[in-house]
Amino acid sequence: MAAKYLQMSLTPAVQAAQDRYFGQHRVISGAPERDALTEEEAAFIATRDSFYLATTSADGWPYIQHRGGPAGFLKVLGPHLLGFADFKGNRQLLSTGNVDGDDRVALFLMDYPHQERFKILGHARVLDAREHGDLADQLSPTPALRSRIERLFLVDVVGFDWNCPQYITPRYTEAEIATLVAPLKARIAELEAQVAAAAKPTIVDK
Repeated sequence: MAAKYLQMSLTPAVQAAQDRYFGQHRVISGAPERDALTEEEAAFIATRDSFYLATTSADGWPYIQHRGGPAGFLKVLGPHLLGFADFKGNRQLLSTGNVDGDDRVALFLMDYPHQERFKILGHARVLDAREHGDLADQLSPTPALRSRIERLFLVDVVGFDWNCPQYITPRYTEAEIATLVAPLKARIAELEAQVAAAAKPTIVDK
């Protein structure tokens, strides 16, 4: 378990709540300065086609935005660095503006079929894609999407944590359903062919 995330999350207010409801609170000691992403986290991130990004406005209100794209569009650039491309959208720029005022962000990644969730805390920077062409090329999920990139998000990872699978309802994409159903379709086609062959009239020579 990565310790830095929990150390950051267990504020005095959180510990007081734990004391109130459980009679004791957790204390994390010996946490590193930052949690380092391992091959396990990198492999999980590489298969995600969406995540949720949380920022905070200048007025202190939280804002959560869904980000989606081809699997692997959120890229691991190093053990403490993530990056993703920001495409043309509704021109609100809420996350971008929030990060300019408070660079602290949270990312929430879900794997519904396997009932896994992965949380990340870090500091974000937003770069103009016109001024960082090489990085935009690197963060572009596909060549076809390169022309739609306007900004680049870089997230310096401070801590992360895996959650238990409790209460995660399995959900599946169309592609995942197609993969699961493919053997059934093949078996149905095989049985239909057998039924069709058995139904053909037998010609007897006299």
